[in-house]
Amino acid sequence: MPAKPFHLAWFLQGSSIQAWGEPWIGNISEDWMSAEMFLDLARAIERACFDYLLIEDSIYVGEMWQGSREIYLKNGMSIPRQEPSVVATLMCAATQHLGIVPTLSTFAYHPYLTARIMGTLDQISGGRAGWNMVTGSADFGAMNFGMDRLPDHDLRYDMADEYVDVVTQLWDSWQPGAIIADPKSGVLIDPEKVQPINYKGEYYASRGPLNSGPCPQGRPVIAQAGGSARGRAFAAANAETIVVHMKGVDQMKGYRDDIRKRMAEAGRDPDTCKVLFLVAPILAETDEDAQDRANRRMAAAGRNLDVKLAQLGWSTNIDFSQFDLDQPVGELTTNGHQQSLAQFLRKAGKRTLREAITEYGTLGMSIDLIGSPATVAAKMDEVMQEVGGDGFLFALGNVNRRNVAEITEGLVPELQQRGLTRRAYTKKMLRDNLLEF
Repeated sequence: MPAKPFHLAWFLQGSSIQAWGEPWIGNISEDWMSAEMFLDLARAIERACFDYLLIEDSIYVGEMWQGSREIYLKNGMSIPRQEPSVVATLMCAATQHLGIVPTLSTFAYHPYLTARIMGTLDQISGGRAGWNMVTGSADFGAMNFGMDRLPDHDLRYDMADEYVDVVTQLWDSWQPGAIIADPKSGVLIDPEKVQPINYKGEYYASRGPLNSGPCPQGRPVIAQAGGSARGRAFAAANAETIVVHMKGVDQMKGYRDDIRKRMAEAGRDPDTCKVLFLVAPILAETDEDAQDRANRRMAAAGRNLDVKLAQLGWSTNIDFSQFDLDQPVGELTTNGHQQSLAQFLRKAGKRTLREAITEYGTLGMSIDLIGSPATVAAKMDEVMQEVGGDGFLFALGNVNRRNVAEITEGLVPELQQRGLTRRAYTKKMLRDNLLEF
């Protein structure tokens, strides 16, 4: 039976000074403003025929450790961060086939602005743009835009339903064939095919039409990361690709089956949304060398618990400095990123906070991938067969040219030789590449 191919994408955790203090980062602290390393990343994964590169983002400086910014600034944790739509534009110019998916949050960008930015990105890339739709997870971000705090989690998704409706109507305000460009009549645009949307909802309003013109894809691809029940409902209704962090094959399969069921109930074809699972492989020439690298990474994690807890607090909006490291984690709630917290609590179980954070995020994210390229490729094949699809998102905390090469020049050729990933692009636009298989 021939191998069933799956999709590959890259989850870039913010364009900034990556992995400050780690080995093999070159002169990133001097060169980061040019974004050249991230352009090299885009070129490399395009050579490896990835579907897309997603640029994760946040719009605040962390203060979730002892009520201070100090640990975040000293360690360069999720800071500095450049505007993702600008970096995405540079990436589009540096590539020809790769999908580029910046994050634009609903609380920070008006729907008209999002529609205009993403529509423009789709135009200049020839139909390769995607929008990672997030509702925000930190009150500090909301405060930067004049709010006291973010709305409650589920209300944010109620607002996002309306937000997406506005954005898609604005993209649709240009009907197919609106641009006539007829030199004989002297008419560039058919006025009847560009109309206002006159949208006035409970949370958002926009007159329209969009003044930036039509999108090559009709609408840019929408990416999302719905982990909570409300988030899953939103993703099932709107997303065309979903970022997922579920630990272990059973949880991965359960999530994908649930999303596909929800999509069918919403009247959508489940095959039109690709569920991609976060992974962070540890590769070496031999399995033994890779395991040694993993062991050293685990030992290093045990020496930097404050930093790891502060990073978890950054996404979950929880100050973990208030808890005893040697007591069980217990039950926690958040108005922040619920999927991150839920995954941490599932992995923690009855273990102490020290034990839980030492392991969390150190190895494989959704699945542990440790070994030679051949070993890891075989494991990815096995997991995808059990889960049912649709692919993987590489999410390395330490992005450097060496790690990128290990994946694109070491692992991906193994996957291609097994018929598991594409060897060449056959489509021009991002949505078509996602729907290719």
